[in-house]
Amino acid sequence: MNSDLFSSENMATPAAAPGMIQQNAKSIKYALDGECYARQGSMIAYRGDLQFEKQGQGIGKFLKRAVTGEGLALMAVRGRGEVWFAHEAANCFVIDLAPGDGLTVNGRNVLCFDPSLSYEIKVVKGAGMVGGGLFNSVFSGQGKLAVMCEGNPVVIPVSPQAPVFVDTDAVVGWSSSLQTTLHRSQSLGSMLRGGSGEAVQLRLDGEGFVIVRPSELRPEKTAGN
Repeated sequence: MNSDLFSSENMATPAAAPGMIQQNAKSIKYALDGECYARQGSMIAYRGDLQFEKQGQGIGKFLKRAVTGEGLALMAVRGRGEVWFAHEAANCFVIDLAPGDGLTVNGRNVLCFDPSLSYEIKVVKGAGMVGGGLFNSVFSGQGKLAVMCEGNPVVIPVSPQAPVFVDTDAVVGWSSSLQTTLHRSQSLGSMLRGGSGEAVQLRLDGEGFVIVRPSELRPEKTAGN
């Protein structure tokens, strides 16, 4: 049988070593000899002896997620084999965190991660419950994290001389060392006249980067779905 479908770039080959790799732009392959964590429902295929189990988040994290809609609906994947993760054909990226690194990520953009990484759901400092409540997942430790983004992301450097302002519905994540505050770019008079649709942004100060996607969150896209 002949077809471009069977080209080498589309064919899955046995993993050379345990761990996470990029299968293609839209999916992640994880070779398991132990366990990993992933977004619930993100498995698209696997081979080997694997088990999938809903993962609890701890009472504090559960309560925050119930109140805000933010957080990670996780599953633990255990055993020995290979598993492929994807979500609605979003673009996928593997981030390798080193000791001392920290990344704040919106829960809706997390696909899978190594068990060596730790995460917790935190309120975005300076934002509180304004604008619907801004709570993100903060990852730290050493290991790999796969994030996803609808469309091609824009990574913007942040420096002390050049703070960056981002739409809270478009932001994917940022360096956890950055300081955050809410910024109002619309006058009261403009708001009374109906507004520009860009009343409040998240301001990031310090040294690092911020990742944004080329669209705002659609109403039907909620965390964990």
